[in-house]
Amino acid sequence: QVQLVESGGGLVQAGGSLRLSCAASGRVFSPYFNIYSMAWFRQAPGKEREPVGGIIWTDGSTSYRDPVKGRFTISRERVKKTVALQMNDLTPEDTAVYYCALKTSPGGGPLGQNDYWGRGTQVTVSS
Repeated sequence: QVQLVESGGGLVQAGGSLRLSCAASGRVFSPYFNIYSMAWFRQAPGKEREPVGGIIWTDGSTSYRDPVKGRFTISRERVKKTVALQMNDLTPEDTAVYYCALKTSPGGGPLGQNDYWGRGTQVTVSS
């Protein structure tokens, strides 16, 4: 099995920063397990889950949705099988549950259909 556990959420004032982390465990450490990408998604109250950004595991290339470009940065540590989401200049519109996801194959790219999901961590930005 594969487990993804997010951490780092909390309450922050508008304009502030938060850093989320996601740790993968289980089969990801098997030499036969392939990580194609990891990504962050979020779901605000009353809204559908939406992609935030993703990172290709092999070369570290990243992609972001427009609302977070220039404010959010995704990074990964290949040996530890962790991914981080640095969020700067937060606004109340960033309030959501943030989910970490992992993809084992390239079809659809990092922000497409993912194979494994964490349970999420709450981020609340006050005005």
